[in-house]
Amino acid sequence: MSAAAATTTTSASPIVSGTTPASSSSNGSLSSTTGGTLAGNFQTFLTLLTTQLQNQNPLDPLDTNQFTQQLVQFAGVEQQLKTNDQLTSLVSLQQTAQSTQALGFVGKTAVVDGSTAALTKSAATWNIGVPTNSNVNISITNTAGQTVYSNSYAVQAGQNQTFAWDGKGNDGTQWPDGQYKLTATAADTAGNTVAVTTQVQGVVDSVDLTQSPPLLSINGQNYTVSQVKSIVN
Repeated sequence: MSAAAATTTTSASPIVSGTTPASSSSNGSLSSTTGGTLAGNFQTFLTLLTTQLQNQNPLDPLDTNQFTQQLVQFAGVEQQLKTNDQLTSLVSLQQTAQSTQALGFVGKTAVVDGSTAALTKSAATWNIGVPTNSNVNISITNTAGQTVYSNSYAVQAGQNQTFAWDGKGNDGTQWPDGQYKLTATAADTAGNTVAVTTQVQGVVDSVDLTQSPPLLSINGQNYTVSQVKSIVN
């Protein structure tokens, strides 16, 4: 929605438009060692199988199906252990890809779901979305929970409508730069409550690669790559 559509009651004039990866444990080492032992002792297994045949009671021979089942079970276990090793490699590759992707966001301005934005040089912006034409009540609070600004605006249906605040309170006080939280409630023309979505944007200043998935630091808050909705110039 445009600034002209907003009903302003004060001199303030905002603009509204339109798990840390798990280290290799002893169990993981055991599985790898076990896989190597099974593969290395395959010939030993055949030797034991031959010994069973040589020493069976001629009057009560062992069922050959049992030998076949033993061989199949041995091969199945060995294959499962190899599959587990391959899955571990795939997970490692995926984590590397996530880290590479996350590093690519550093220095870029990202839009994420959230309600806390940074007031920098007397300017802070949020994106507001409503499913239908609504009257939206906006309240902005500082880190101490003090309400520094509030007002109502007519908002057209749609997403990613920018709400810009110049840092001035209802009484004209210029608030200092810092973190401010926007709370929005809305009602349609019939007075029914309408759900409001809020998004914030900010520069990705760092990435924490010790977490899984990696965390992006935006406006002092941490977000995952999956929470990034868009990148803006």
